[in-house]
Amino acid sequence: MRRGLLRAGVAVALPGALAGLAAVAVAAASRLGVLGEVWAATAPRPAGYLPGPALAVTLLLAAGALAGQAGVLPRGGSRIAAGVCAGSGLFVAPVLLGLPVAAVLGAQLAVVAAAGVVALRASAPAVALAAGVGAAAGALNVSLAALDGRLATFAVFGVLGGGCALGAAYEGAQRPVRGGGAVLAVCFAAATAVALAALAGAGAPWRGVAVLAVPAAVVALGARLDPVRVPAEAAAAGSGLLAVALAAGDPPVLALVLALAGVCCAGAALRADRRGAAGAAGALAVAAAWVRLGASGVTAPEAYTLPVSALALAVGLLRRRRDPGASSWAAYGPGLAATLLPGLGAAWVDSGWPRPLLLGLAALALTLAGARHRLRAPLLLGGATLAAVALHELAPYVVQAAGALPRWVPPALAGLLLLAVGSTYEKRLRDARRLREALGRLR
Repeated sequence: MRRGLLRAGVAVALPGALAGLAAVAVAAASRLGVLGEVWAATAPRPAGYLPGPALAVTLLLAAGALAGQAGVLPRGGSRIAAGVCAGSGLFVAPVLLGLPVAAVLGAQLAVVAAAGVVALRASAPAVALAAGVGAAAGALNVSLAALDGRLATFAVFGVLGGGCALGAAYEGAQRPVRGGGAVLAVCFAAATAVALAALAGAGAPWRGVAVLAVPAAVVALGARLDPVRVPAEAAAAGSGLLAVALAAGDPPVLALVLALAGVCCAGAALRADRRGAAGAAGALAVAAAWVRLGASGVTAPEAYTLPVSALALAVGLLRRRRDPGASSWAAYGPGLAATLLPGLGAAWVDSGWPRPLLLGLAALALTLAGARHRLRAPLLLGGATLAAVALHELAPYVVQAAGALPRWVPPALAGLLLLAVGSTYEKRLRDARRLREALGRLR
């Protein structure tokens, strides 16, 4: 009899909970409309049909019913379901009651804080993860609502960013919860930097420069972020990508952003366990130089890139002498790429023959030198550049020859090629494996 009543309670509670959660999703999604006009102070109301305060009551009743269904549902599942319904009902209740915007934001921040405390103090991993996901979803939704006004934006971003940072520092929490708190703290810091730059009247490209203060701070903190260092650095890398995206419309500012990002990566590479960031630092510095040259209208980039390449190759040579086991990519890659890639771009738009000829000869020499000394970076960079130059020079003749042939010849040749590859599939597979092993033995 008891189990029958419990099953009947579940049968009644679940449909009400699902209907209420669907309405909550509509109310939450309506806040996306704020993105169309940030800081307009229009206080948009949820779109679509909502059943008013009865929705919150329904969700709270469903939460109470589900909380006592341990005889039918697994104990952890009933607790999670009850928590989701209770949190959703409390989160949406201020909106449905028509309270002022400040009261709505305050009440919803309190709900988010309560969910965060549950996530930090829960001993069961499933409960902690569910509460953490709910807190993150609520925090993001409140952040959207706060974008309607300047004061609300900075107040909400500050409270949520500080709360997430405290959660990341709480040693008694589950590791995934702490990592999520670190990621959200970095994200809110980046969003605050964008908002501050916008408040100062800076354009979108210069807002990207402001965002770079966040990864710089993460790099400066370094080992103090353990054990949430990896997620924090991943979020910092994401904020760096945001900075590049914001500055993409202004090449001079983009070059500055790339250079500053390279400095951040170089700072991270000073630590012994982050030496891999040195490659990213070199790549970003080279990219910054290319973008700056392109923005300045330079048509002969070799005059600027060759001195840089010479210095970089000299530094790489000294490093290889001190550490013979160092990778050729770290030693010679940035120096070679600094000249080869801009030169290749210039060669593709150059109608003359001297530049492609000289670039092809240099690429051929690098390819042979890489094969002779078993160095991967000169071999691959030189070979790729040589192939690109050859393709550029031969493409007009190939197109002309293809146009002179009957139309059935190219499909026939493609079919013959497929037949040849298919008939020697095993041999080609062995050749590919041997090539991969040979490349793997290079330094």
